[in-house]
Amino acid sequence: MLTIGKLGQAAGVKVPTIRYYEQIGLLPEPERSAGNQRLYGAKARERLAFIRHARDLGFPLDAIRDLLSLSDSPSQSCAAADVIATQQLVAVKERITRLTALQAELERMITQCAKGTIADCRVIEVLSDHGLCAQDHQARTGQGV
Repeated sequence: MLTIGKLGQAAGVKVPTIRYYEQIGLLPEPERSAGNQRLYGAKARERLAFIRHARDLGFPLDAIRDLLSLSDSPSQSCAAADVIATQQLVAVKERITRLTALQAELERMITQCAKGTIADCRVIEVLSDHGLCAQDHQARTGQGV
């Protein structure tokens, strides 16, 4: 049996996070010692490791809850898990697209910087006038922001 601190160390998760996962039902209520200290077994450690890995992959808590529910029924078809993973992959690809556009915009701002005074700084100009940023984006891409 592990205390909450030892469980956190074993799974690489902070104690407040473990308490939060218990509060929202991702982890079951632990056993308690005679002194009312939380005690966790191997199953809780495995479940917490599952949650941590899913969070590392960017899965939202609701998807993790669904995946945990599926993992509790091992004879069930994995089609539902595939759907959840596919949805996460789509979300990651969308995030990559947005980050790539962000990278291009930042690179463009830096490249266009006159490296002179703040009065001539393209970075400050673009950040000060969101409308200008939107117009620049539309002109480059032919679409709205």
